[in-house]
Amino acid sequence: MRIGLFATCLGDTLFPDAVKATAVLLTRLGHDVVFPPGQTCCGQMHVNTGYQREPVPLVRNFAAQFGDPSLDAVVMPSGSCAGSVRHQHEIVADRYGDAALRAGVAAVKAKTYELSELLVDVLGVTDVGAWFPHRVTYHPTCHSLRMLRVGDKPLRLLRAVDGIDLVELPQADACCGFGGTFALKNAGTSAAMLQDKTDHVRSTGADVCTAGDSSCLMHIGGGLSRIKAGTRTLHLAQILAATRTAPLQLPQPEAAR
Repeated sequence: MRIGLFATCLGDTLFPDAVKATAVLLTRLGHDVVFPPGQTCCGQMHVNTGYQREPVPLVRNFAAQFGDPSLDAVVMPSGSCAGSVRHQHEIVADRYGDAALRAGVAAVKAKTYELSELLVDVLGVTDVGAWFPHRVTYHPTCHSLRMLRVGDKPLRLLRAVDGIDLVELPQADACCGFGGTFALKNAGTSAAMLQDKTDHVRSTGADVCTAGDSSCLMHIGGGLSRIKAGTRTLHLAQILAATRTAPLQLPQPEAAR
């Protein structure tokens, strides 16, 4: 397949390794990964904050960048951005766009997937040939769980990883408390939710907490770092991209320094 890769804002600015891992993984599986150079923000943060008219240029650009009919699919290492493209773009186009934008949004929406969806539902694979000999727990992010309804697809992929010790996260489906600007506007509530999440992560004894969204991992990772939990956070794509011949070297945990 010829697959368009959307980096996302956090992937571009803070977590490029998750984007690179997505490209490495899909290329290893025999697919042609294309990175449209004119891509920008998908506009999710504007819509989530109540500014639905402002992201029209961003939605239009996304449709133009990824509407190339030669692209069989569009993938992103983010459940929240995939949810934005599949749900919010249509709302923006219907309310503030024109017929051309609505058509472009519909065409791209139909072929846009979060990484685990693409692997399991489209490519029909759960064993991607990964090797990751570490104790891992998985946090299902809110957008992937509730908007995209990816279900157990990420867990099916993780269970097939060679050498992994996958442990269940208590109250896994509880929100981590990030929610974009929610963490700023409701800092006290966000911090309390984060403490619950980090307590549950610590109880697993995991070396790594993984998820499909860098935003949640940033929030959880910050909490774990502040309490020197010794647990790292890694995007799902980074685990799936690791192999015996190209292993992922984990950084030294904060508690061990």
